[in-house]
Amino acid sequence: MIKSKSYSQGWVGYLFLSPWMIGFFGLVLGPMIYSLYLSFTDYNLLNPPEWVGLDNFREMFQDKNYLDSVKVTLTFVLFSVPLELMAALGVALLLNKGLRGLGFYRTVYYIPSLLGGSVAIALLWKNIFGVDGLINQVLDYFGIQGKGWVSHPDYALYTLIILSTWQFGSAMVIFLAGLKQIPNEMYEAAAVDGAGGWRRFWSITFPLLSPVLFFNLIMKLINSMQVFTSSYIVSGGTGGPVNSTLFYTLYLYQQGFSYFEMGYASAMAWMLLVTLAVMTGILFLTSRYWVHYEDGGRS
Repeated sequence: MIKSKSYSQGWVGYLFLSPWMIGFFGLVLGPMIYSLYLSFTDYNLLNPPEWVGLDNFREMFQDKNYLDSVKVTLTFVLFSVPLELMAALGVALLLNKGLRGLGFYRTVYYIPSLLGGSVAIALLWKNIFGVDGLINQVLDYFGIQGKGWVSHPDYALYTLIILSTWQFGSAMVIFLAGLKQIPNEMYEAAAVDGAGGWRRFWSITFPLLSPVLFFNLIMKLINSMQVFTSSYIVSGGTGGPVNSTLFYTLYLYQQGFSYFEMGYASAMAWMLLVTLAVMTGILFLTSRYWVHYEDGGRS
């Protein structure tokens, strides 16, 4: 009887899990497996998929636009991730000084992260850096001739990097929570020993905050590799002048939904997944040398 009762209770648990399981297998795992199959086919939505083996993957390395999208995305990641993390940590350190109205400042800095992925903010950013935008109006006040920043191939990508850096709020909140966990007694003891501000930061703050930094680094890396909305809106879906803002995800979108090359787009999606897995794996392997935990161990 006891075994039968436990068995029936187990089915009750699976019953409550069934909505999630249906969503996972029907909307996540199933489409992923099918897209893996499509990545080895020539499929244009109009005709049945035709098996082509590794041709899609070979074509990537001969496709100039694909290589441009990889270059643009890696450049974006290389600049935006460190800048965003530094801005987030810097503001978190300031807010951790015990400012009055901390909740207000924390909310103000967090709002851009909530709005950053929206179409409205991308449109606003496009207008700010446009020929007649706010930036050029300020420059004109000082007698400086502005440019069409979002339409110039030398500057368009960096306007999006600035937009990404402006959205540091979520990382800042996480950094601030980590800073609150560091005991003040450690800073007081270091100050008694004559340690200055920089010494306290590198010997106390950074080691104890490194797990939080590692988490933010992983999340920002993944998010930066998948940037789409800002690039699509600012460039009008074209990738900007001379492919200067042709992000990987934007080119994937063009292949899949503009040219209906679903096989090629699926191959690109899986290449992105593998690249992210490799980059994340490398970060986890190197984390043992710089990520520290309160018990004295390392990751």
